[in-house]
Amino acid sequence: MFKSIVLPVALLGAVTTASADEGQWQPHQLTQLKSELKRVGITMPAEKLADLSKHPMSAIVSTGGCSASFVSPDGLIVTNHHCGYAAIQRNSTPEHNYIANGYLAKDRASELPGGPTLQVYVTEKVENVTDRVLKGLAPTMPGRERHEEVQARIKALIAECETDKAYRCSVPAFHRGLEYYRIRQMMIRDVRLVYAPSDKIGNYGGDIDNYEFPRHTGDFSFLRAYVGKDGRPADPSPDNVPFKSKDFLVVSAEGLKNGDPVLLAGYPGRTSRYKLPSEIRFARDADFPLRVAGMQADLAVIAAATMGNPAYDVRYANVVKGINNVLKKTQGLMDGFARKDIAAIKDVQDAEFRAWLAKNPSAAPKTLMADLDAVIAADMALSEEEYAWSVATHSDLLASARTLYRLALEQQKPDTKREAGYQERDLSFIKARLTRLEQSFVASVDEARYAAALQRYSKMAPRMHPQGLDALVPATSTVPALYKATELGDTAKRLAWIGKDADAFRKSDDAFIKMAVRMHDVGMNLENRRKEVSGNLERIVPQYMAAVIAWKKSQGKPVYPDANSTLRVTFGTVAPYVARDGVTKGPFTTVEGIVEKHTGKDPFIAPKELLDAIKEKRYGVFKDPVLGTVPVNFLSSADTTGGNSGSAVMNKRGELIGLNFDSTYESITKDWYFDSAITRAIHVDIRYMLWVMKEVDHADNLLKEMTIKYPKK
Repeated sequence: MFKSIVLPVALLGAVTTASADEGQWQPHQLTQLKSELKRVGITMPAEKLADLSKHPMSAIVSTGGCSASFVSPDGLIVTNHHCGYAAIQRNSTPEHNYIANGYLAKDRASELPGGPTLQVYVTEKVENVTDRVLKGLAPTMPGRERHEEVQARIKALIAECETDKAYRCSVPAFHRGLEYYRIRQMMIRDVRLVYAPSDKIGNYGGDIDNYEFPRHTGDFSFLRAYVGKDGRPADPSPDNVPFKSKDFLVVSAEGLKNGDPVLLAGYPGRTSRYKLPSEIRFARDADFPLRVAGMQADLAVIAAATMGNPAYDVRYANVVKGINNVLKKTQGLMDGFARKDIAAIKDVQDAEFRAWLAKNPSAAPKTLMADLDAVIAADMALSEEEYAWSVATHSDLLASARTLYRLALEQQKPDTKREAGYQERDLSFIKARLTRLEQSFVASVDEARYAAALQRYSKMAPRMHPQGLDALVPATSTVPALYKATELGDTAKRLAWIGKDADAFRKSDDAFIKMAVRMHDVGMNLENRRKEVSGNLERIVPQYMAAVIAWKKSQGKPVYPDANSTLRVTFGTVAPYVARDGVTKGPFTTVEGIVEKHTGKDPFIAPKELLDAIKEKRYGVFKDPVLGTVPVNFLSSADTTGGNSGSAVMNKRGELIGLNFDSTYESITKDWYFDSAITRAIHVDIRYMLWVMKEVDHADNLLKEMTIKYPKK
């Protein structure tokens, strides 16, 4: 008889021989992977890698969407160019376009504010709280009631952890709800832009080269964390001082060669390795095609609405970049599903699992698979309505109005009873998002995007339309009038709504406030239905995962949780791959490839200073002895995904030798299925970064600040 859905922590952490270099491991699991680390060639002790208080893990940080690392004792942080892009864009104007021209602060006083939405998170403590989240939940509890009870327990755990306001805590689920860990992170709120090369280096090849290899992109930038004079996180202030980072990564310019081991640490976003075949087919055949069409249409509208206006281009640069990145990845997933039938592969695995389960009935309840199929079907159906809702409300001003009205309603409740995202701890983030809009919003562009979105919504299948929404959605012809009848485009007036009571919203004549009030009940109905589905998923899927883990362990296969934006470690080797018959790619590209790609037309415009340095072969100590030139990008077999952007790529001794920034196009489906033959991550070589800093941008102050190990002569 099935007795428990929670496996002992020791069982979850224990693994036997891993498959290839697959696995995004929780740091504490590394002590169980000593043989694998040795196989790859990592010489750092596993116990040291598992300790968050010791180097190198104590130097690995998150920026809330990307990964990064400290590279000096004075809070200097290195990450990707595209991870610092919002800060670059925020400080750019048509007259001072740091996107196109780059930016270098020659002294601390010249460092620029990163903006209200940029924070740095330093993970300090991770503790298993599964028992406190799940203990005593009745198996017959309705889905919504169960979900809300779990969320109440999580909020209590967070409140208990956040008594010191210098910290931000979270309680994410692992193994799709089988385990929960409480994570405490120091949150640094004053983060400044120090250095970013021109996007002609940092984004060389643009969207054409995105997810492609060969690649020649210098995707790096530098930030600095600042704190109050007492050493604690503080709001941005001229009086703040650089954060004294406990540990930082030593930079190694000694280089790598094919087959060398690499260690990668960061905050991967989301993977779906344990999805069922039905979920893959839904994504492949229904969800992804719809989203791709929507993103393509939205980009076309933005392009038309910003055409010929440099100021508008700057404002929407980060928006467009973000949409393009998601678009290319989603298209890559669709192409990957077409190239290799992952659903069919999962069918075989699913059949094997069900056969094993039939022979091991004590591993799960008798009705598990039938219950699982039913709740997943409900999840997919509801997700279609949720997507339609997102299209019907695709306006920055409407989104702001909805957030503000919801905040007013939630503030009527005690803080512990408010919905997550609207508690007192969330106010600064809400204000930051509402303020950030002024750098990425133009009324006429938003108007065009909303009108086009409403047209797309009207053409969606009726089953996708949330009940009651059609009567509330404005006609496309009335959209211009809405934008004339609102003051939410003004930042000060937008922020002034924070703290007003719900009655003030109901009495407002502002067009978008009125729309938010009218649409609220439909949105809440969707949200409550999501809670019901989520609660059922949270009850049934962990039972499935417990059985899957037992099945995989019986085969000696690795047991690691899907990525969920928490600190993970992966490892592998520098390695090429066969993209298709007769075509082998990698593992290195060089600066000569930049010259070969240079056309003088966007996105293949290389700066003259860089071309001159290549022509004159001013390679110095950064010249690779085998390649005879400076390497730009390289491939490894490390297991990465979105969120790993900016992750430190380290050598066997834990020294920084590059930054992760992308995956190959053939690898995009690794979020769903890891294929060791073709799965490759793309990294920028530290030697190229240092060479650009020295020969092109003359960032000598930063080169002196970092601890760099140069090759022996």
